[in-house]
Amino acid sequence: MEARLNPLASPHMAKALKHFIAAHGALTESTLPAATQELVKIRASQINGCAGCIDMHTKEAAHAGETALRLNLVAVWREATVFTEAERAALELAEQGTRIADAAGGVTDEAWANAAKHYDEDELTALVGVIALINAFNRLNVITQQPAGDYKVGQHG
Repeated sequence: MEARLNPLASPHMAKALKHFIAAHGALTESTLPAATQELVKIRASQINGCAGCIDMHTKEAAHAGETALRLNLVAVWREATVFTEAERAALELAEQGTRIADAAGGVTDEAWANAAKHYDEDELTALVGVIALINAFNRLNVITQQPAGDYKVGQHG
């Protein structure tokens, strides 16, 4: 598979992507657990069919010590026993935040309240930012058909 275009070849998009990457860096510095951030990125990317982001974030998570079992079970997190209640709340928020168009009210009050039980305001803010940003990256990659499989850990900083 070949990409339809290279977004970095456009000076305007390259400039915009620098801001996306800076936002990603700021979010990784939050107190939201890194493992939770990666799980959320993987789940949103699965829903959106973003092969490039799944490639990147599964490799980054594994490199950071995430187990193959948990990585393999992200897609079926509701039935899996390997995730904490806090992670499950984050994954539910990620799913609802990714599937906004699929539900007439967007994210439910129940999903929000459940996440708020496990994360403080700063962590919730970071969680919302991670969900929004990975969805933006997913859309960019899916629209331009970015291929997957060749990502190297740390490749993008």
